[in-house]
Amino acid sequence: MEANAAKADRRAERAAARRRRDRRGIAIAALSTIVVIGGLAALVLTSAGWPAVRETFFNATVFKESFPDVAKAFWLDIRVFMVVEVAVLALGLIVALVRTSVSPAMFPVRLLAIVYTDIFRGIPTILLVYLVGFGIPALANSGAEGSSSLSWLPTEPVVLGAIALTLSYGAYVSEVYRAGLRSVHPGQRDAALAVGLTERQAMRHVVIPQAVRNVGPPLLNDFISLQKDVALISIIGVTGEAFQVAQIQASSGFNYTPLLCAALLYLAVTIPLARMLDRWDRGRVR
Repeated sequence: MEANAAKADRRAERAAARRRRDRRGIAIAALSTIVVIGGLAALVLTSAGWPAVRETFFNATVFKESFPDVAKAFWLDIRVFMVVEVAVLALGLIVALVRTSVSPAMFPVRLLAIVYTDIFRGIPTILLVYLVGFGIPALANSGAEGSSSLSWLPTEPVVLGAIALTLSYGAYVSEVYRAGLRSVHPGQRDAALAVGLTERQAMRHVVIPQAVRNVGPPLLNDFISLQKDVALISIIGVTGEAFQVAQIQASSGFNYTPLLCAALLYLAVTIPLARMLDRWDRGRVR
């Protein structure tokens, strides 16, 4: 009894020590944060150029006037983002499955998948948006005059921008998927085949679910990057996009506060996604 009581006392002492250490760590972190952020704020707010910056970038009146229009336009970004993300996940998985196949008959398709990945992963996304956004309409228009018509090609800027983003991010995500597929131990597939599953069933029910779980954080990271890059479709003339609306308002009033509105809207989506990524990583570590 005395030994048990002594053990309980020692556990209570260790728990109390951990609580004191945690409280001390929180206090130090709070104090250092206040000092650093307060110092930076004082440095900025007391600088000679702060009044001009405040008027140009942080004008409350302009913010109230421009925010509703920018927020309304941001809905287009969200819709494009959601559609493109679904297309990217599907395209990336297909390319990854093709590249990991070992069938000799699939060699030409594997070669095409490798070429696709190398090309579209190597071209900057903004350049690809330009090439697709202006190249496909040129093909459609020139084809309509010749014997081989290509008038069926899409010409809507928002559709072309979505295609360019899908091609670009599909190449990146295919490599993430491929790493996930390679991370699944071959014994998992062999065990699935041993219990009577076909090759396709083993891939669908055993290998792919484990691969997706293994690469969840990198996929979510690409998800965040894609959400920001949707703004690139404005460069090919997409009307009603948040960045474009903010840019027009900033140019018309010679005030950059509308761009701050767009930035805050993007942060409202990316920051929660970033915290989800951190929580996912912590859960995997535990």
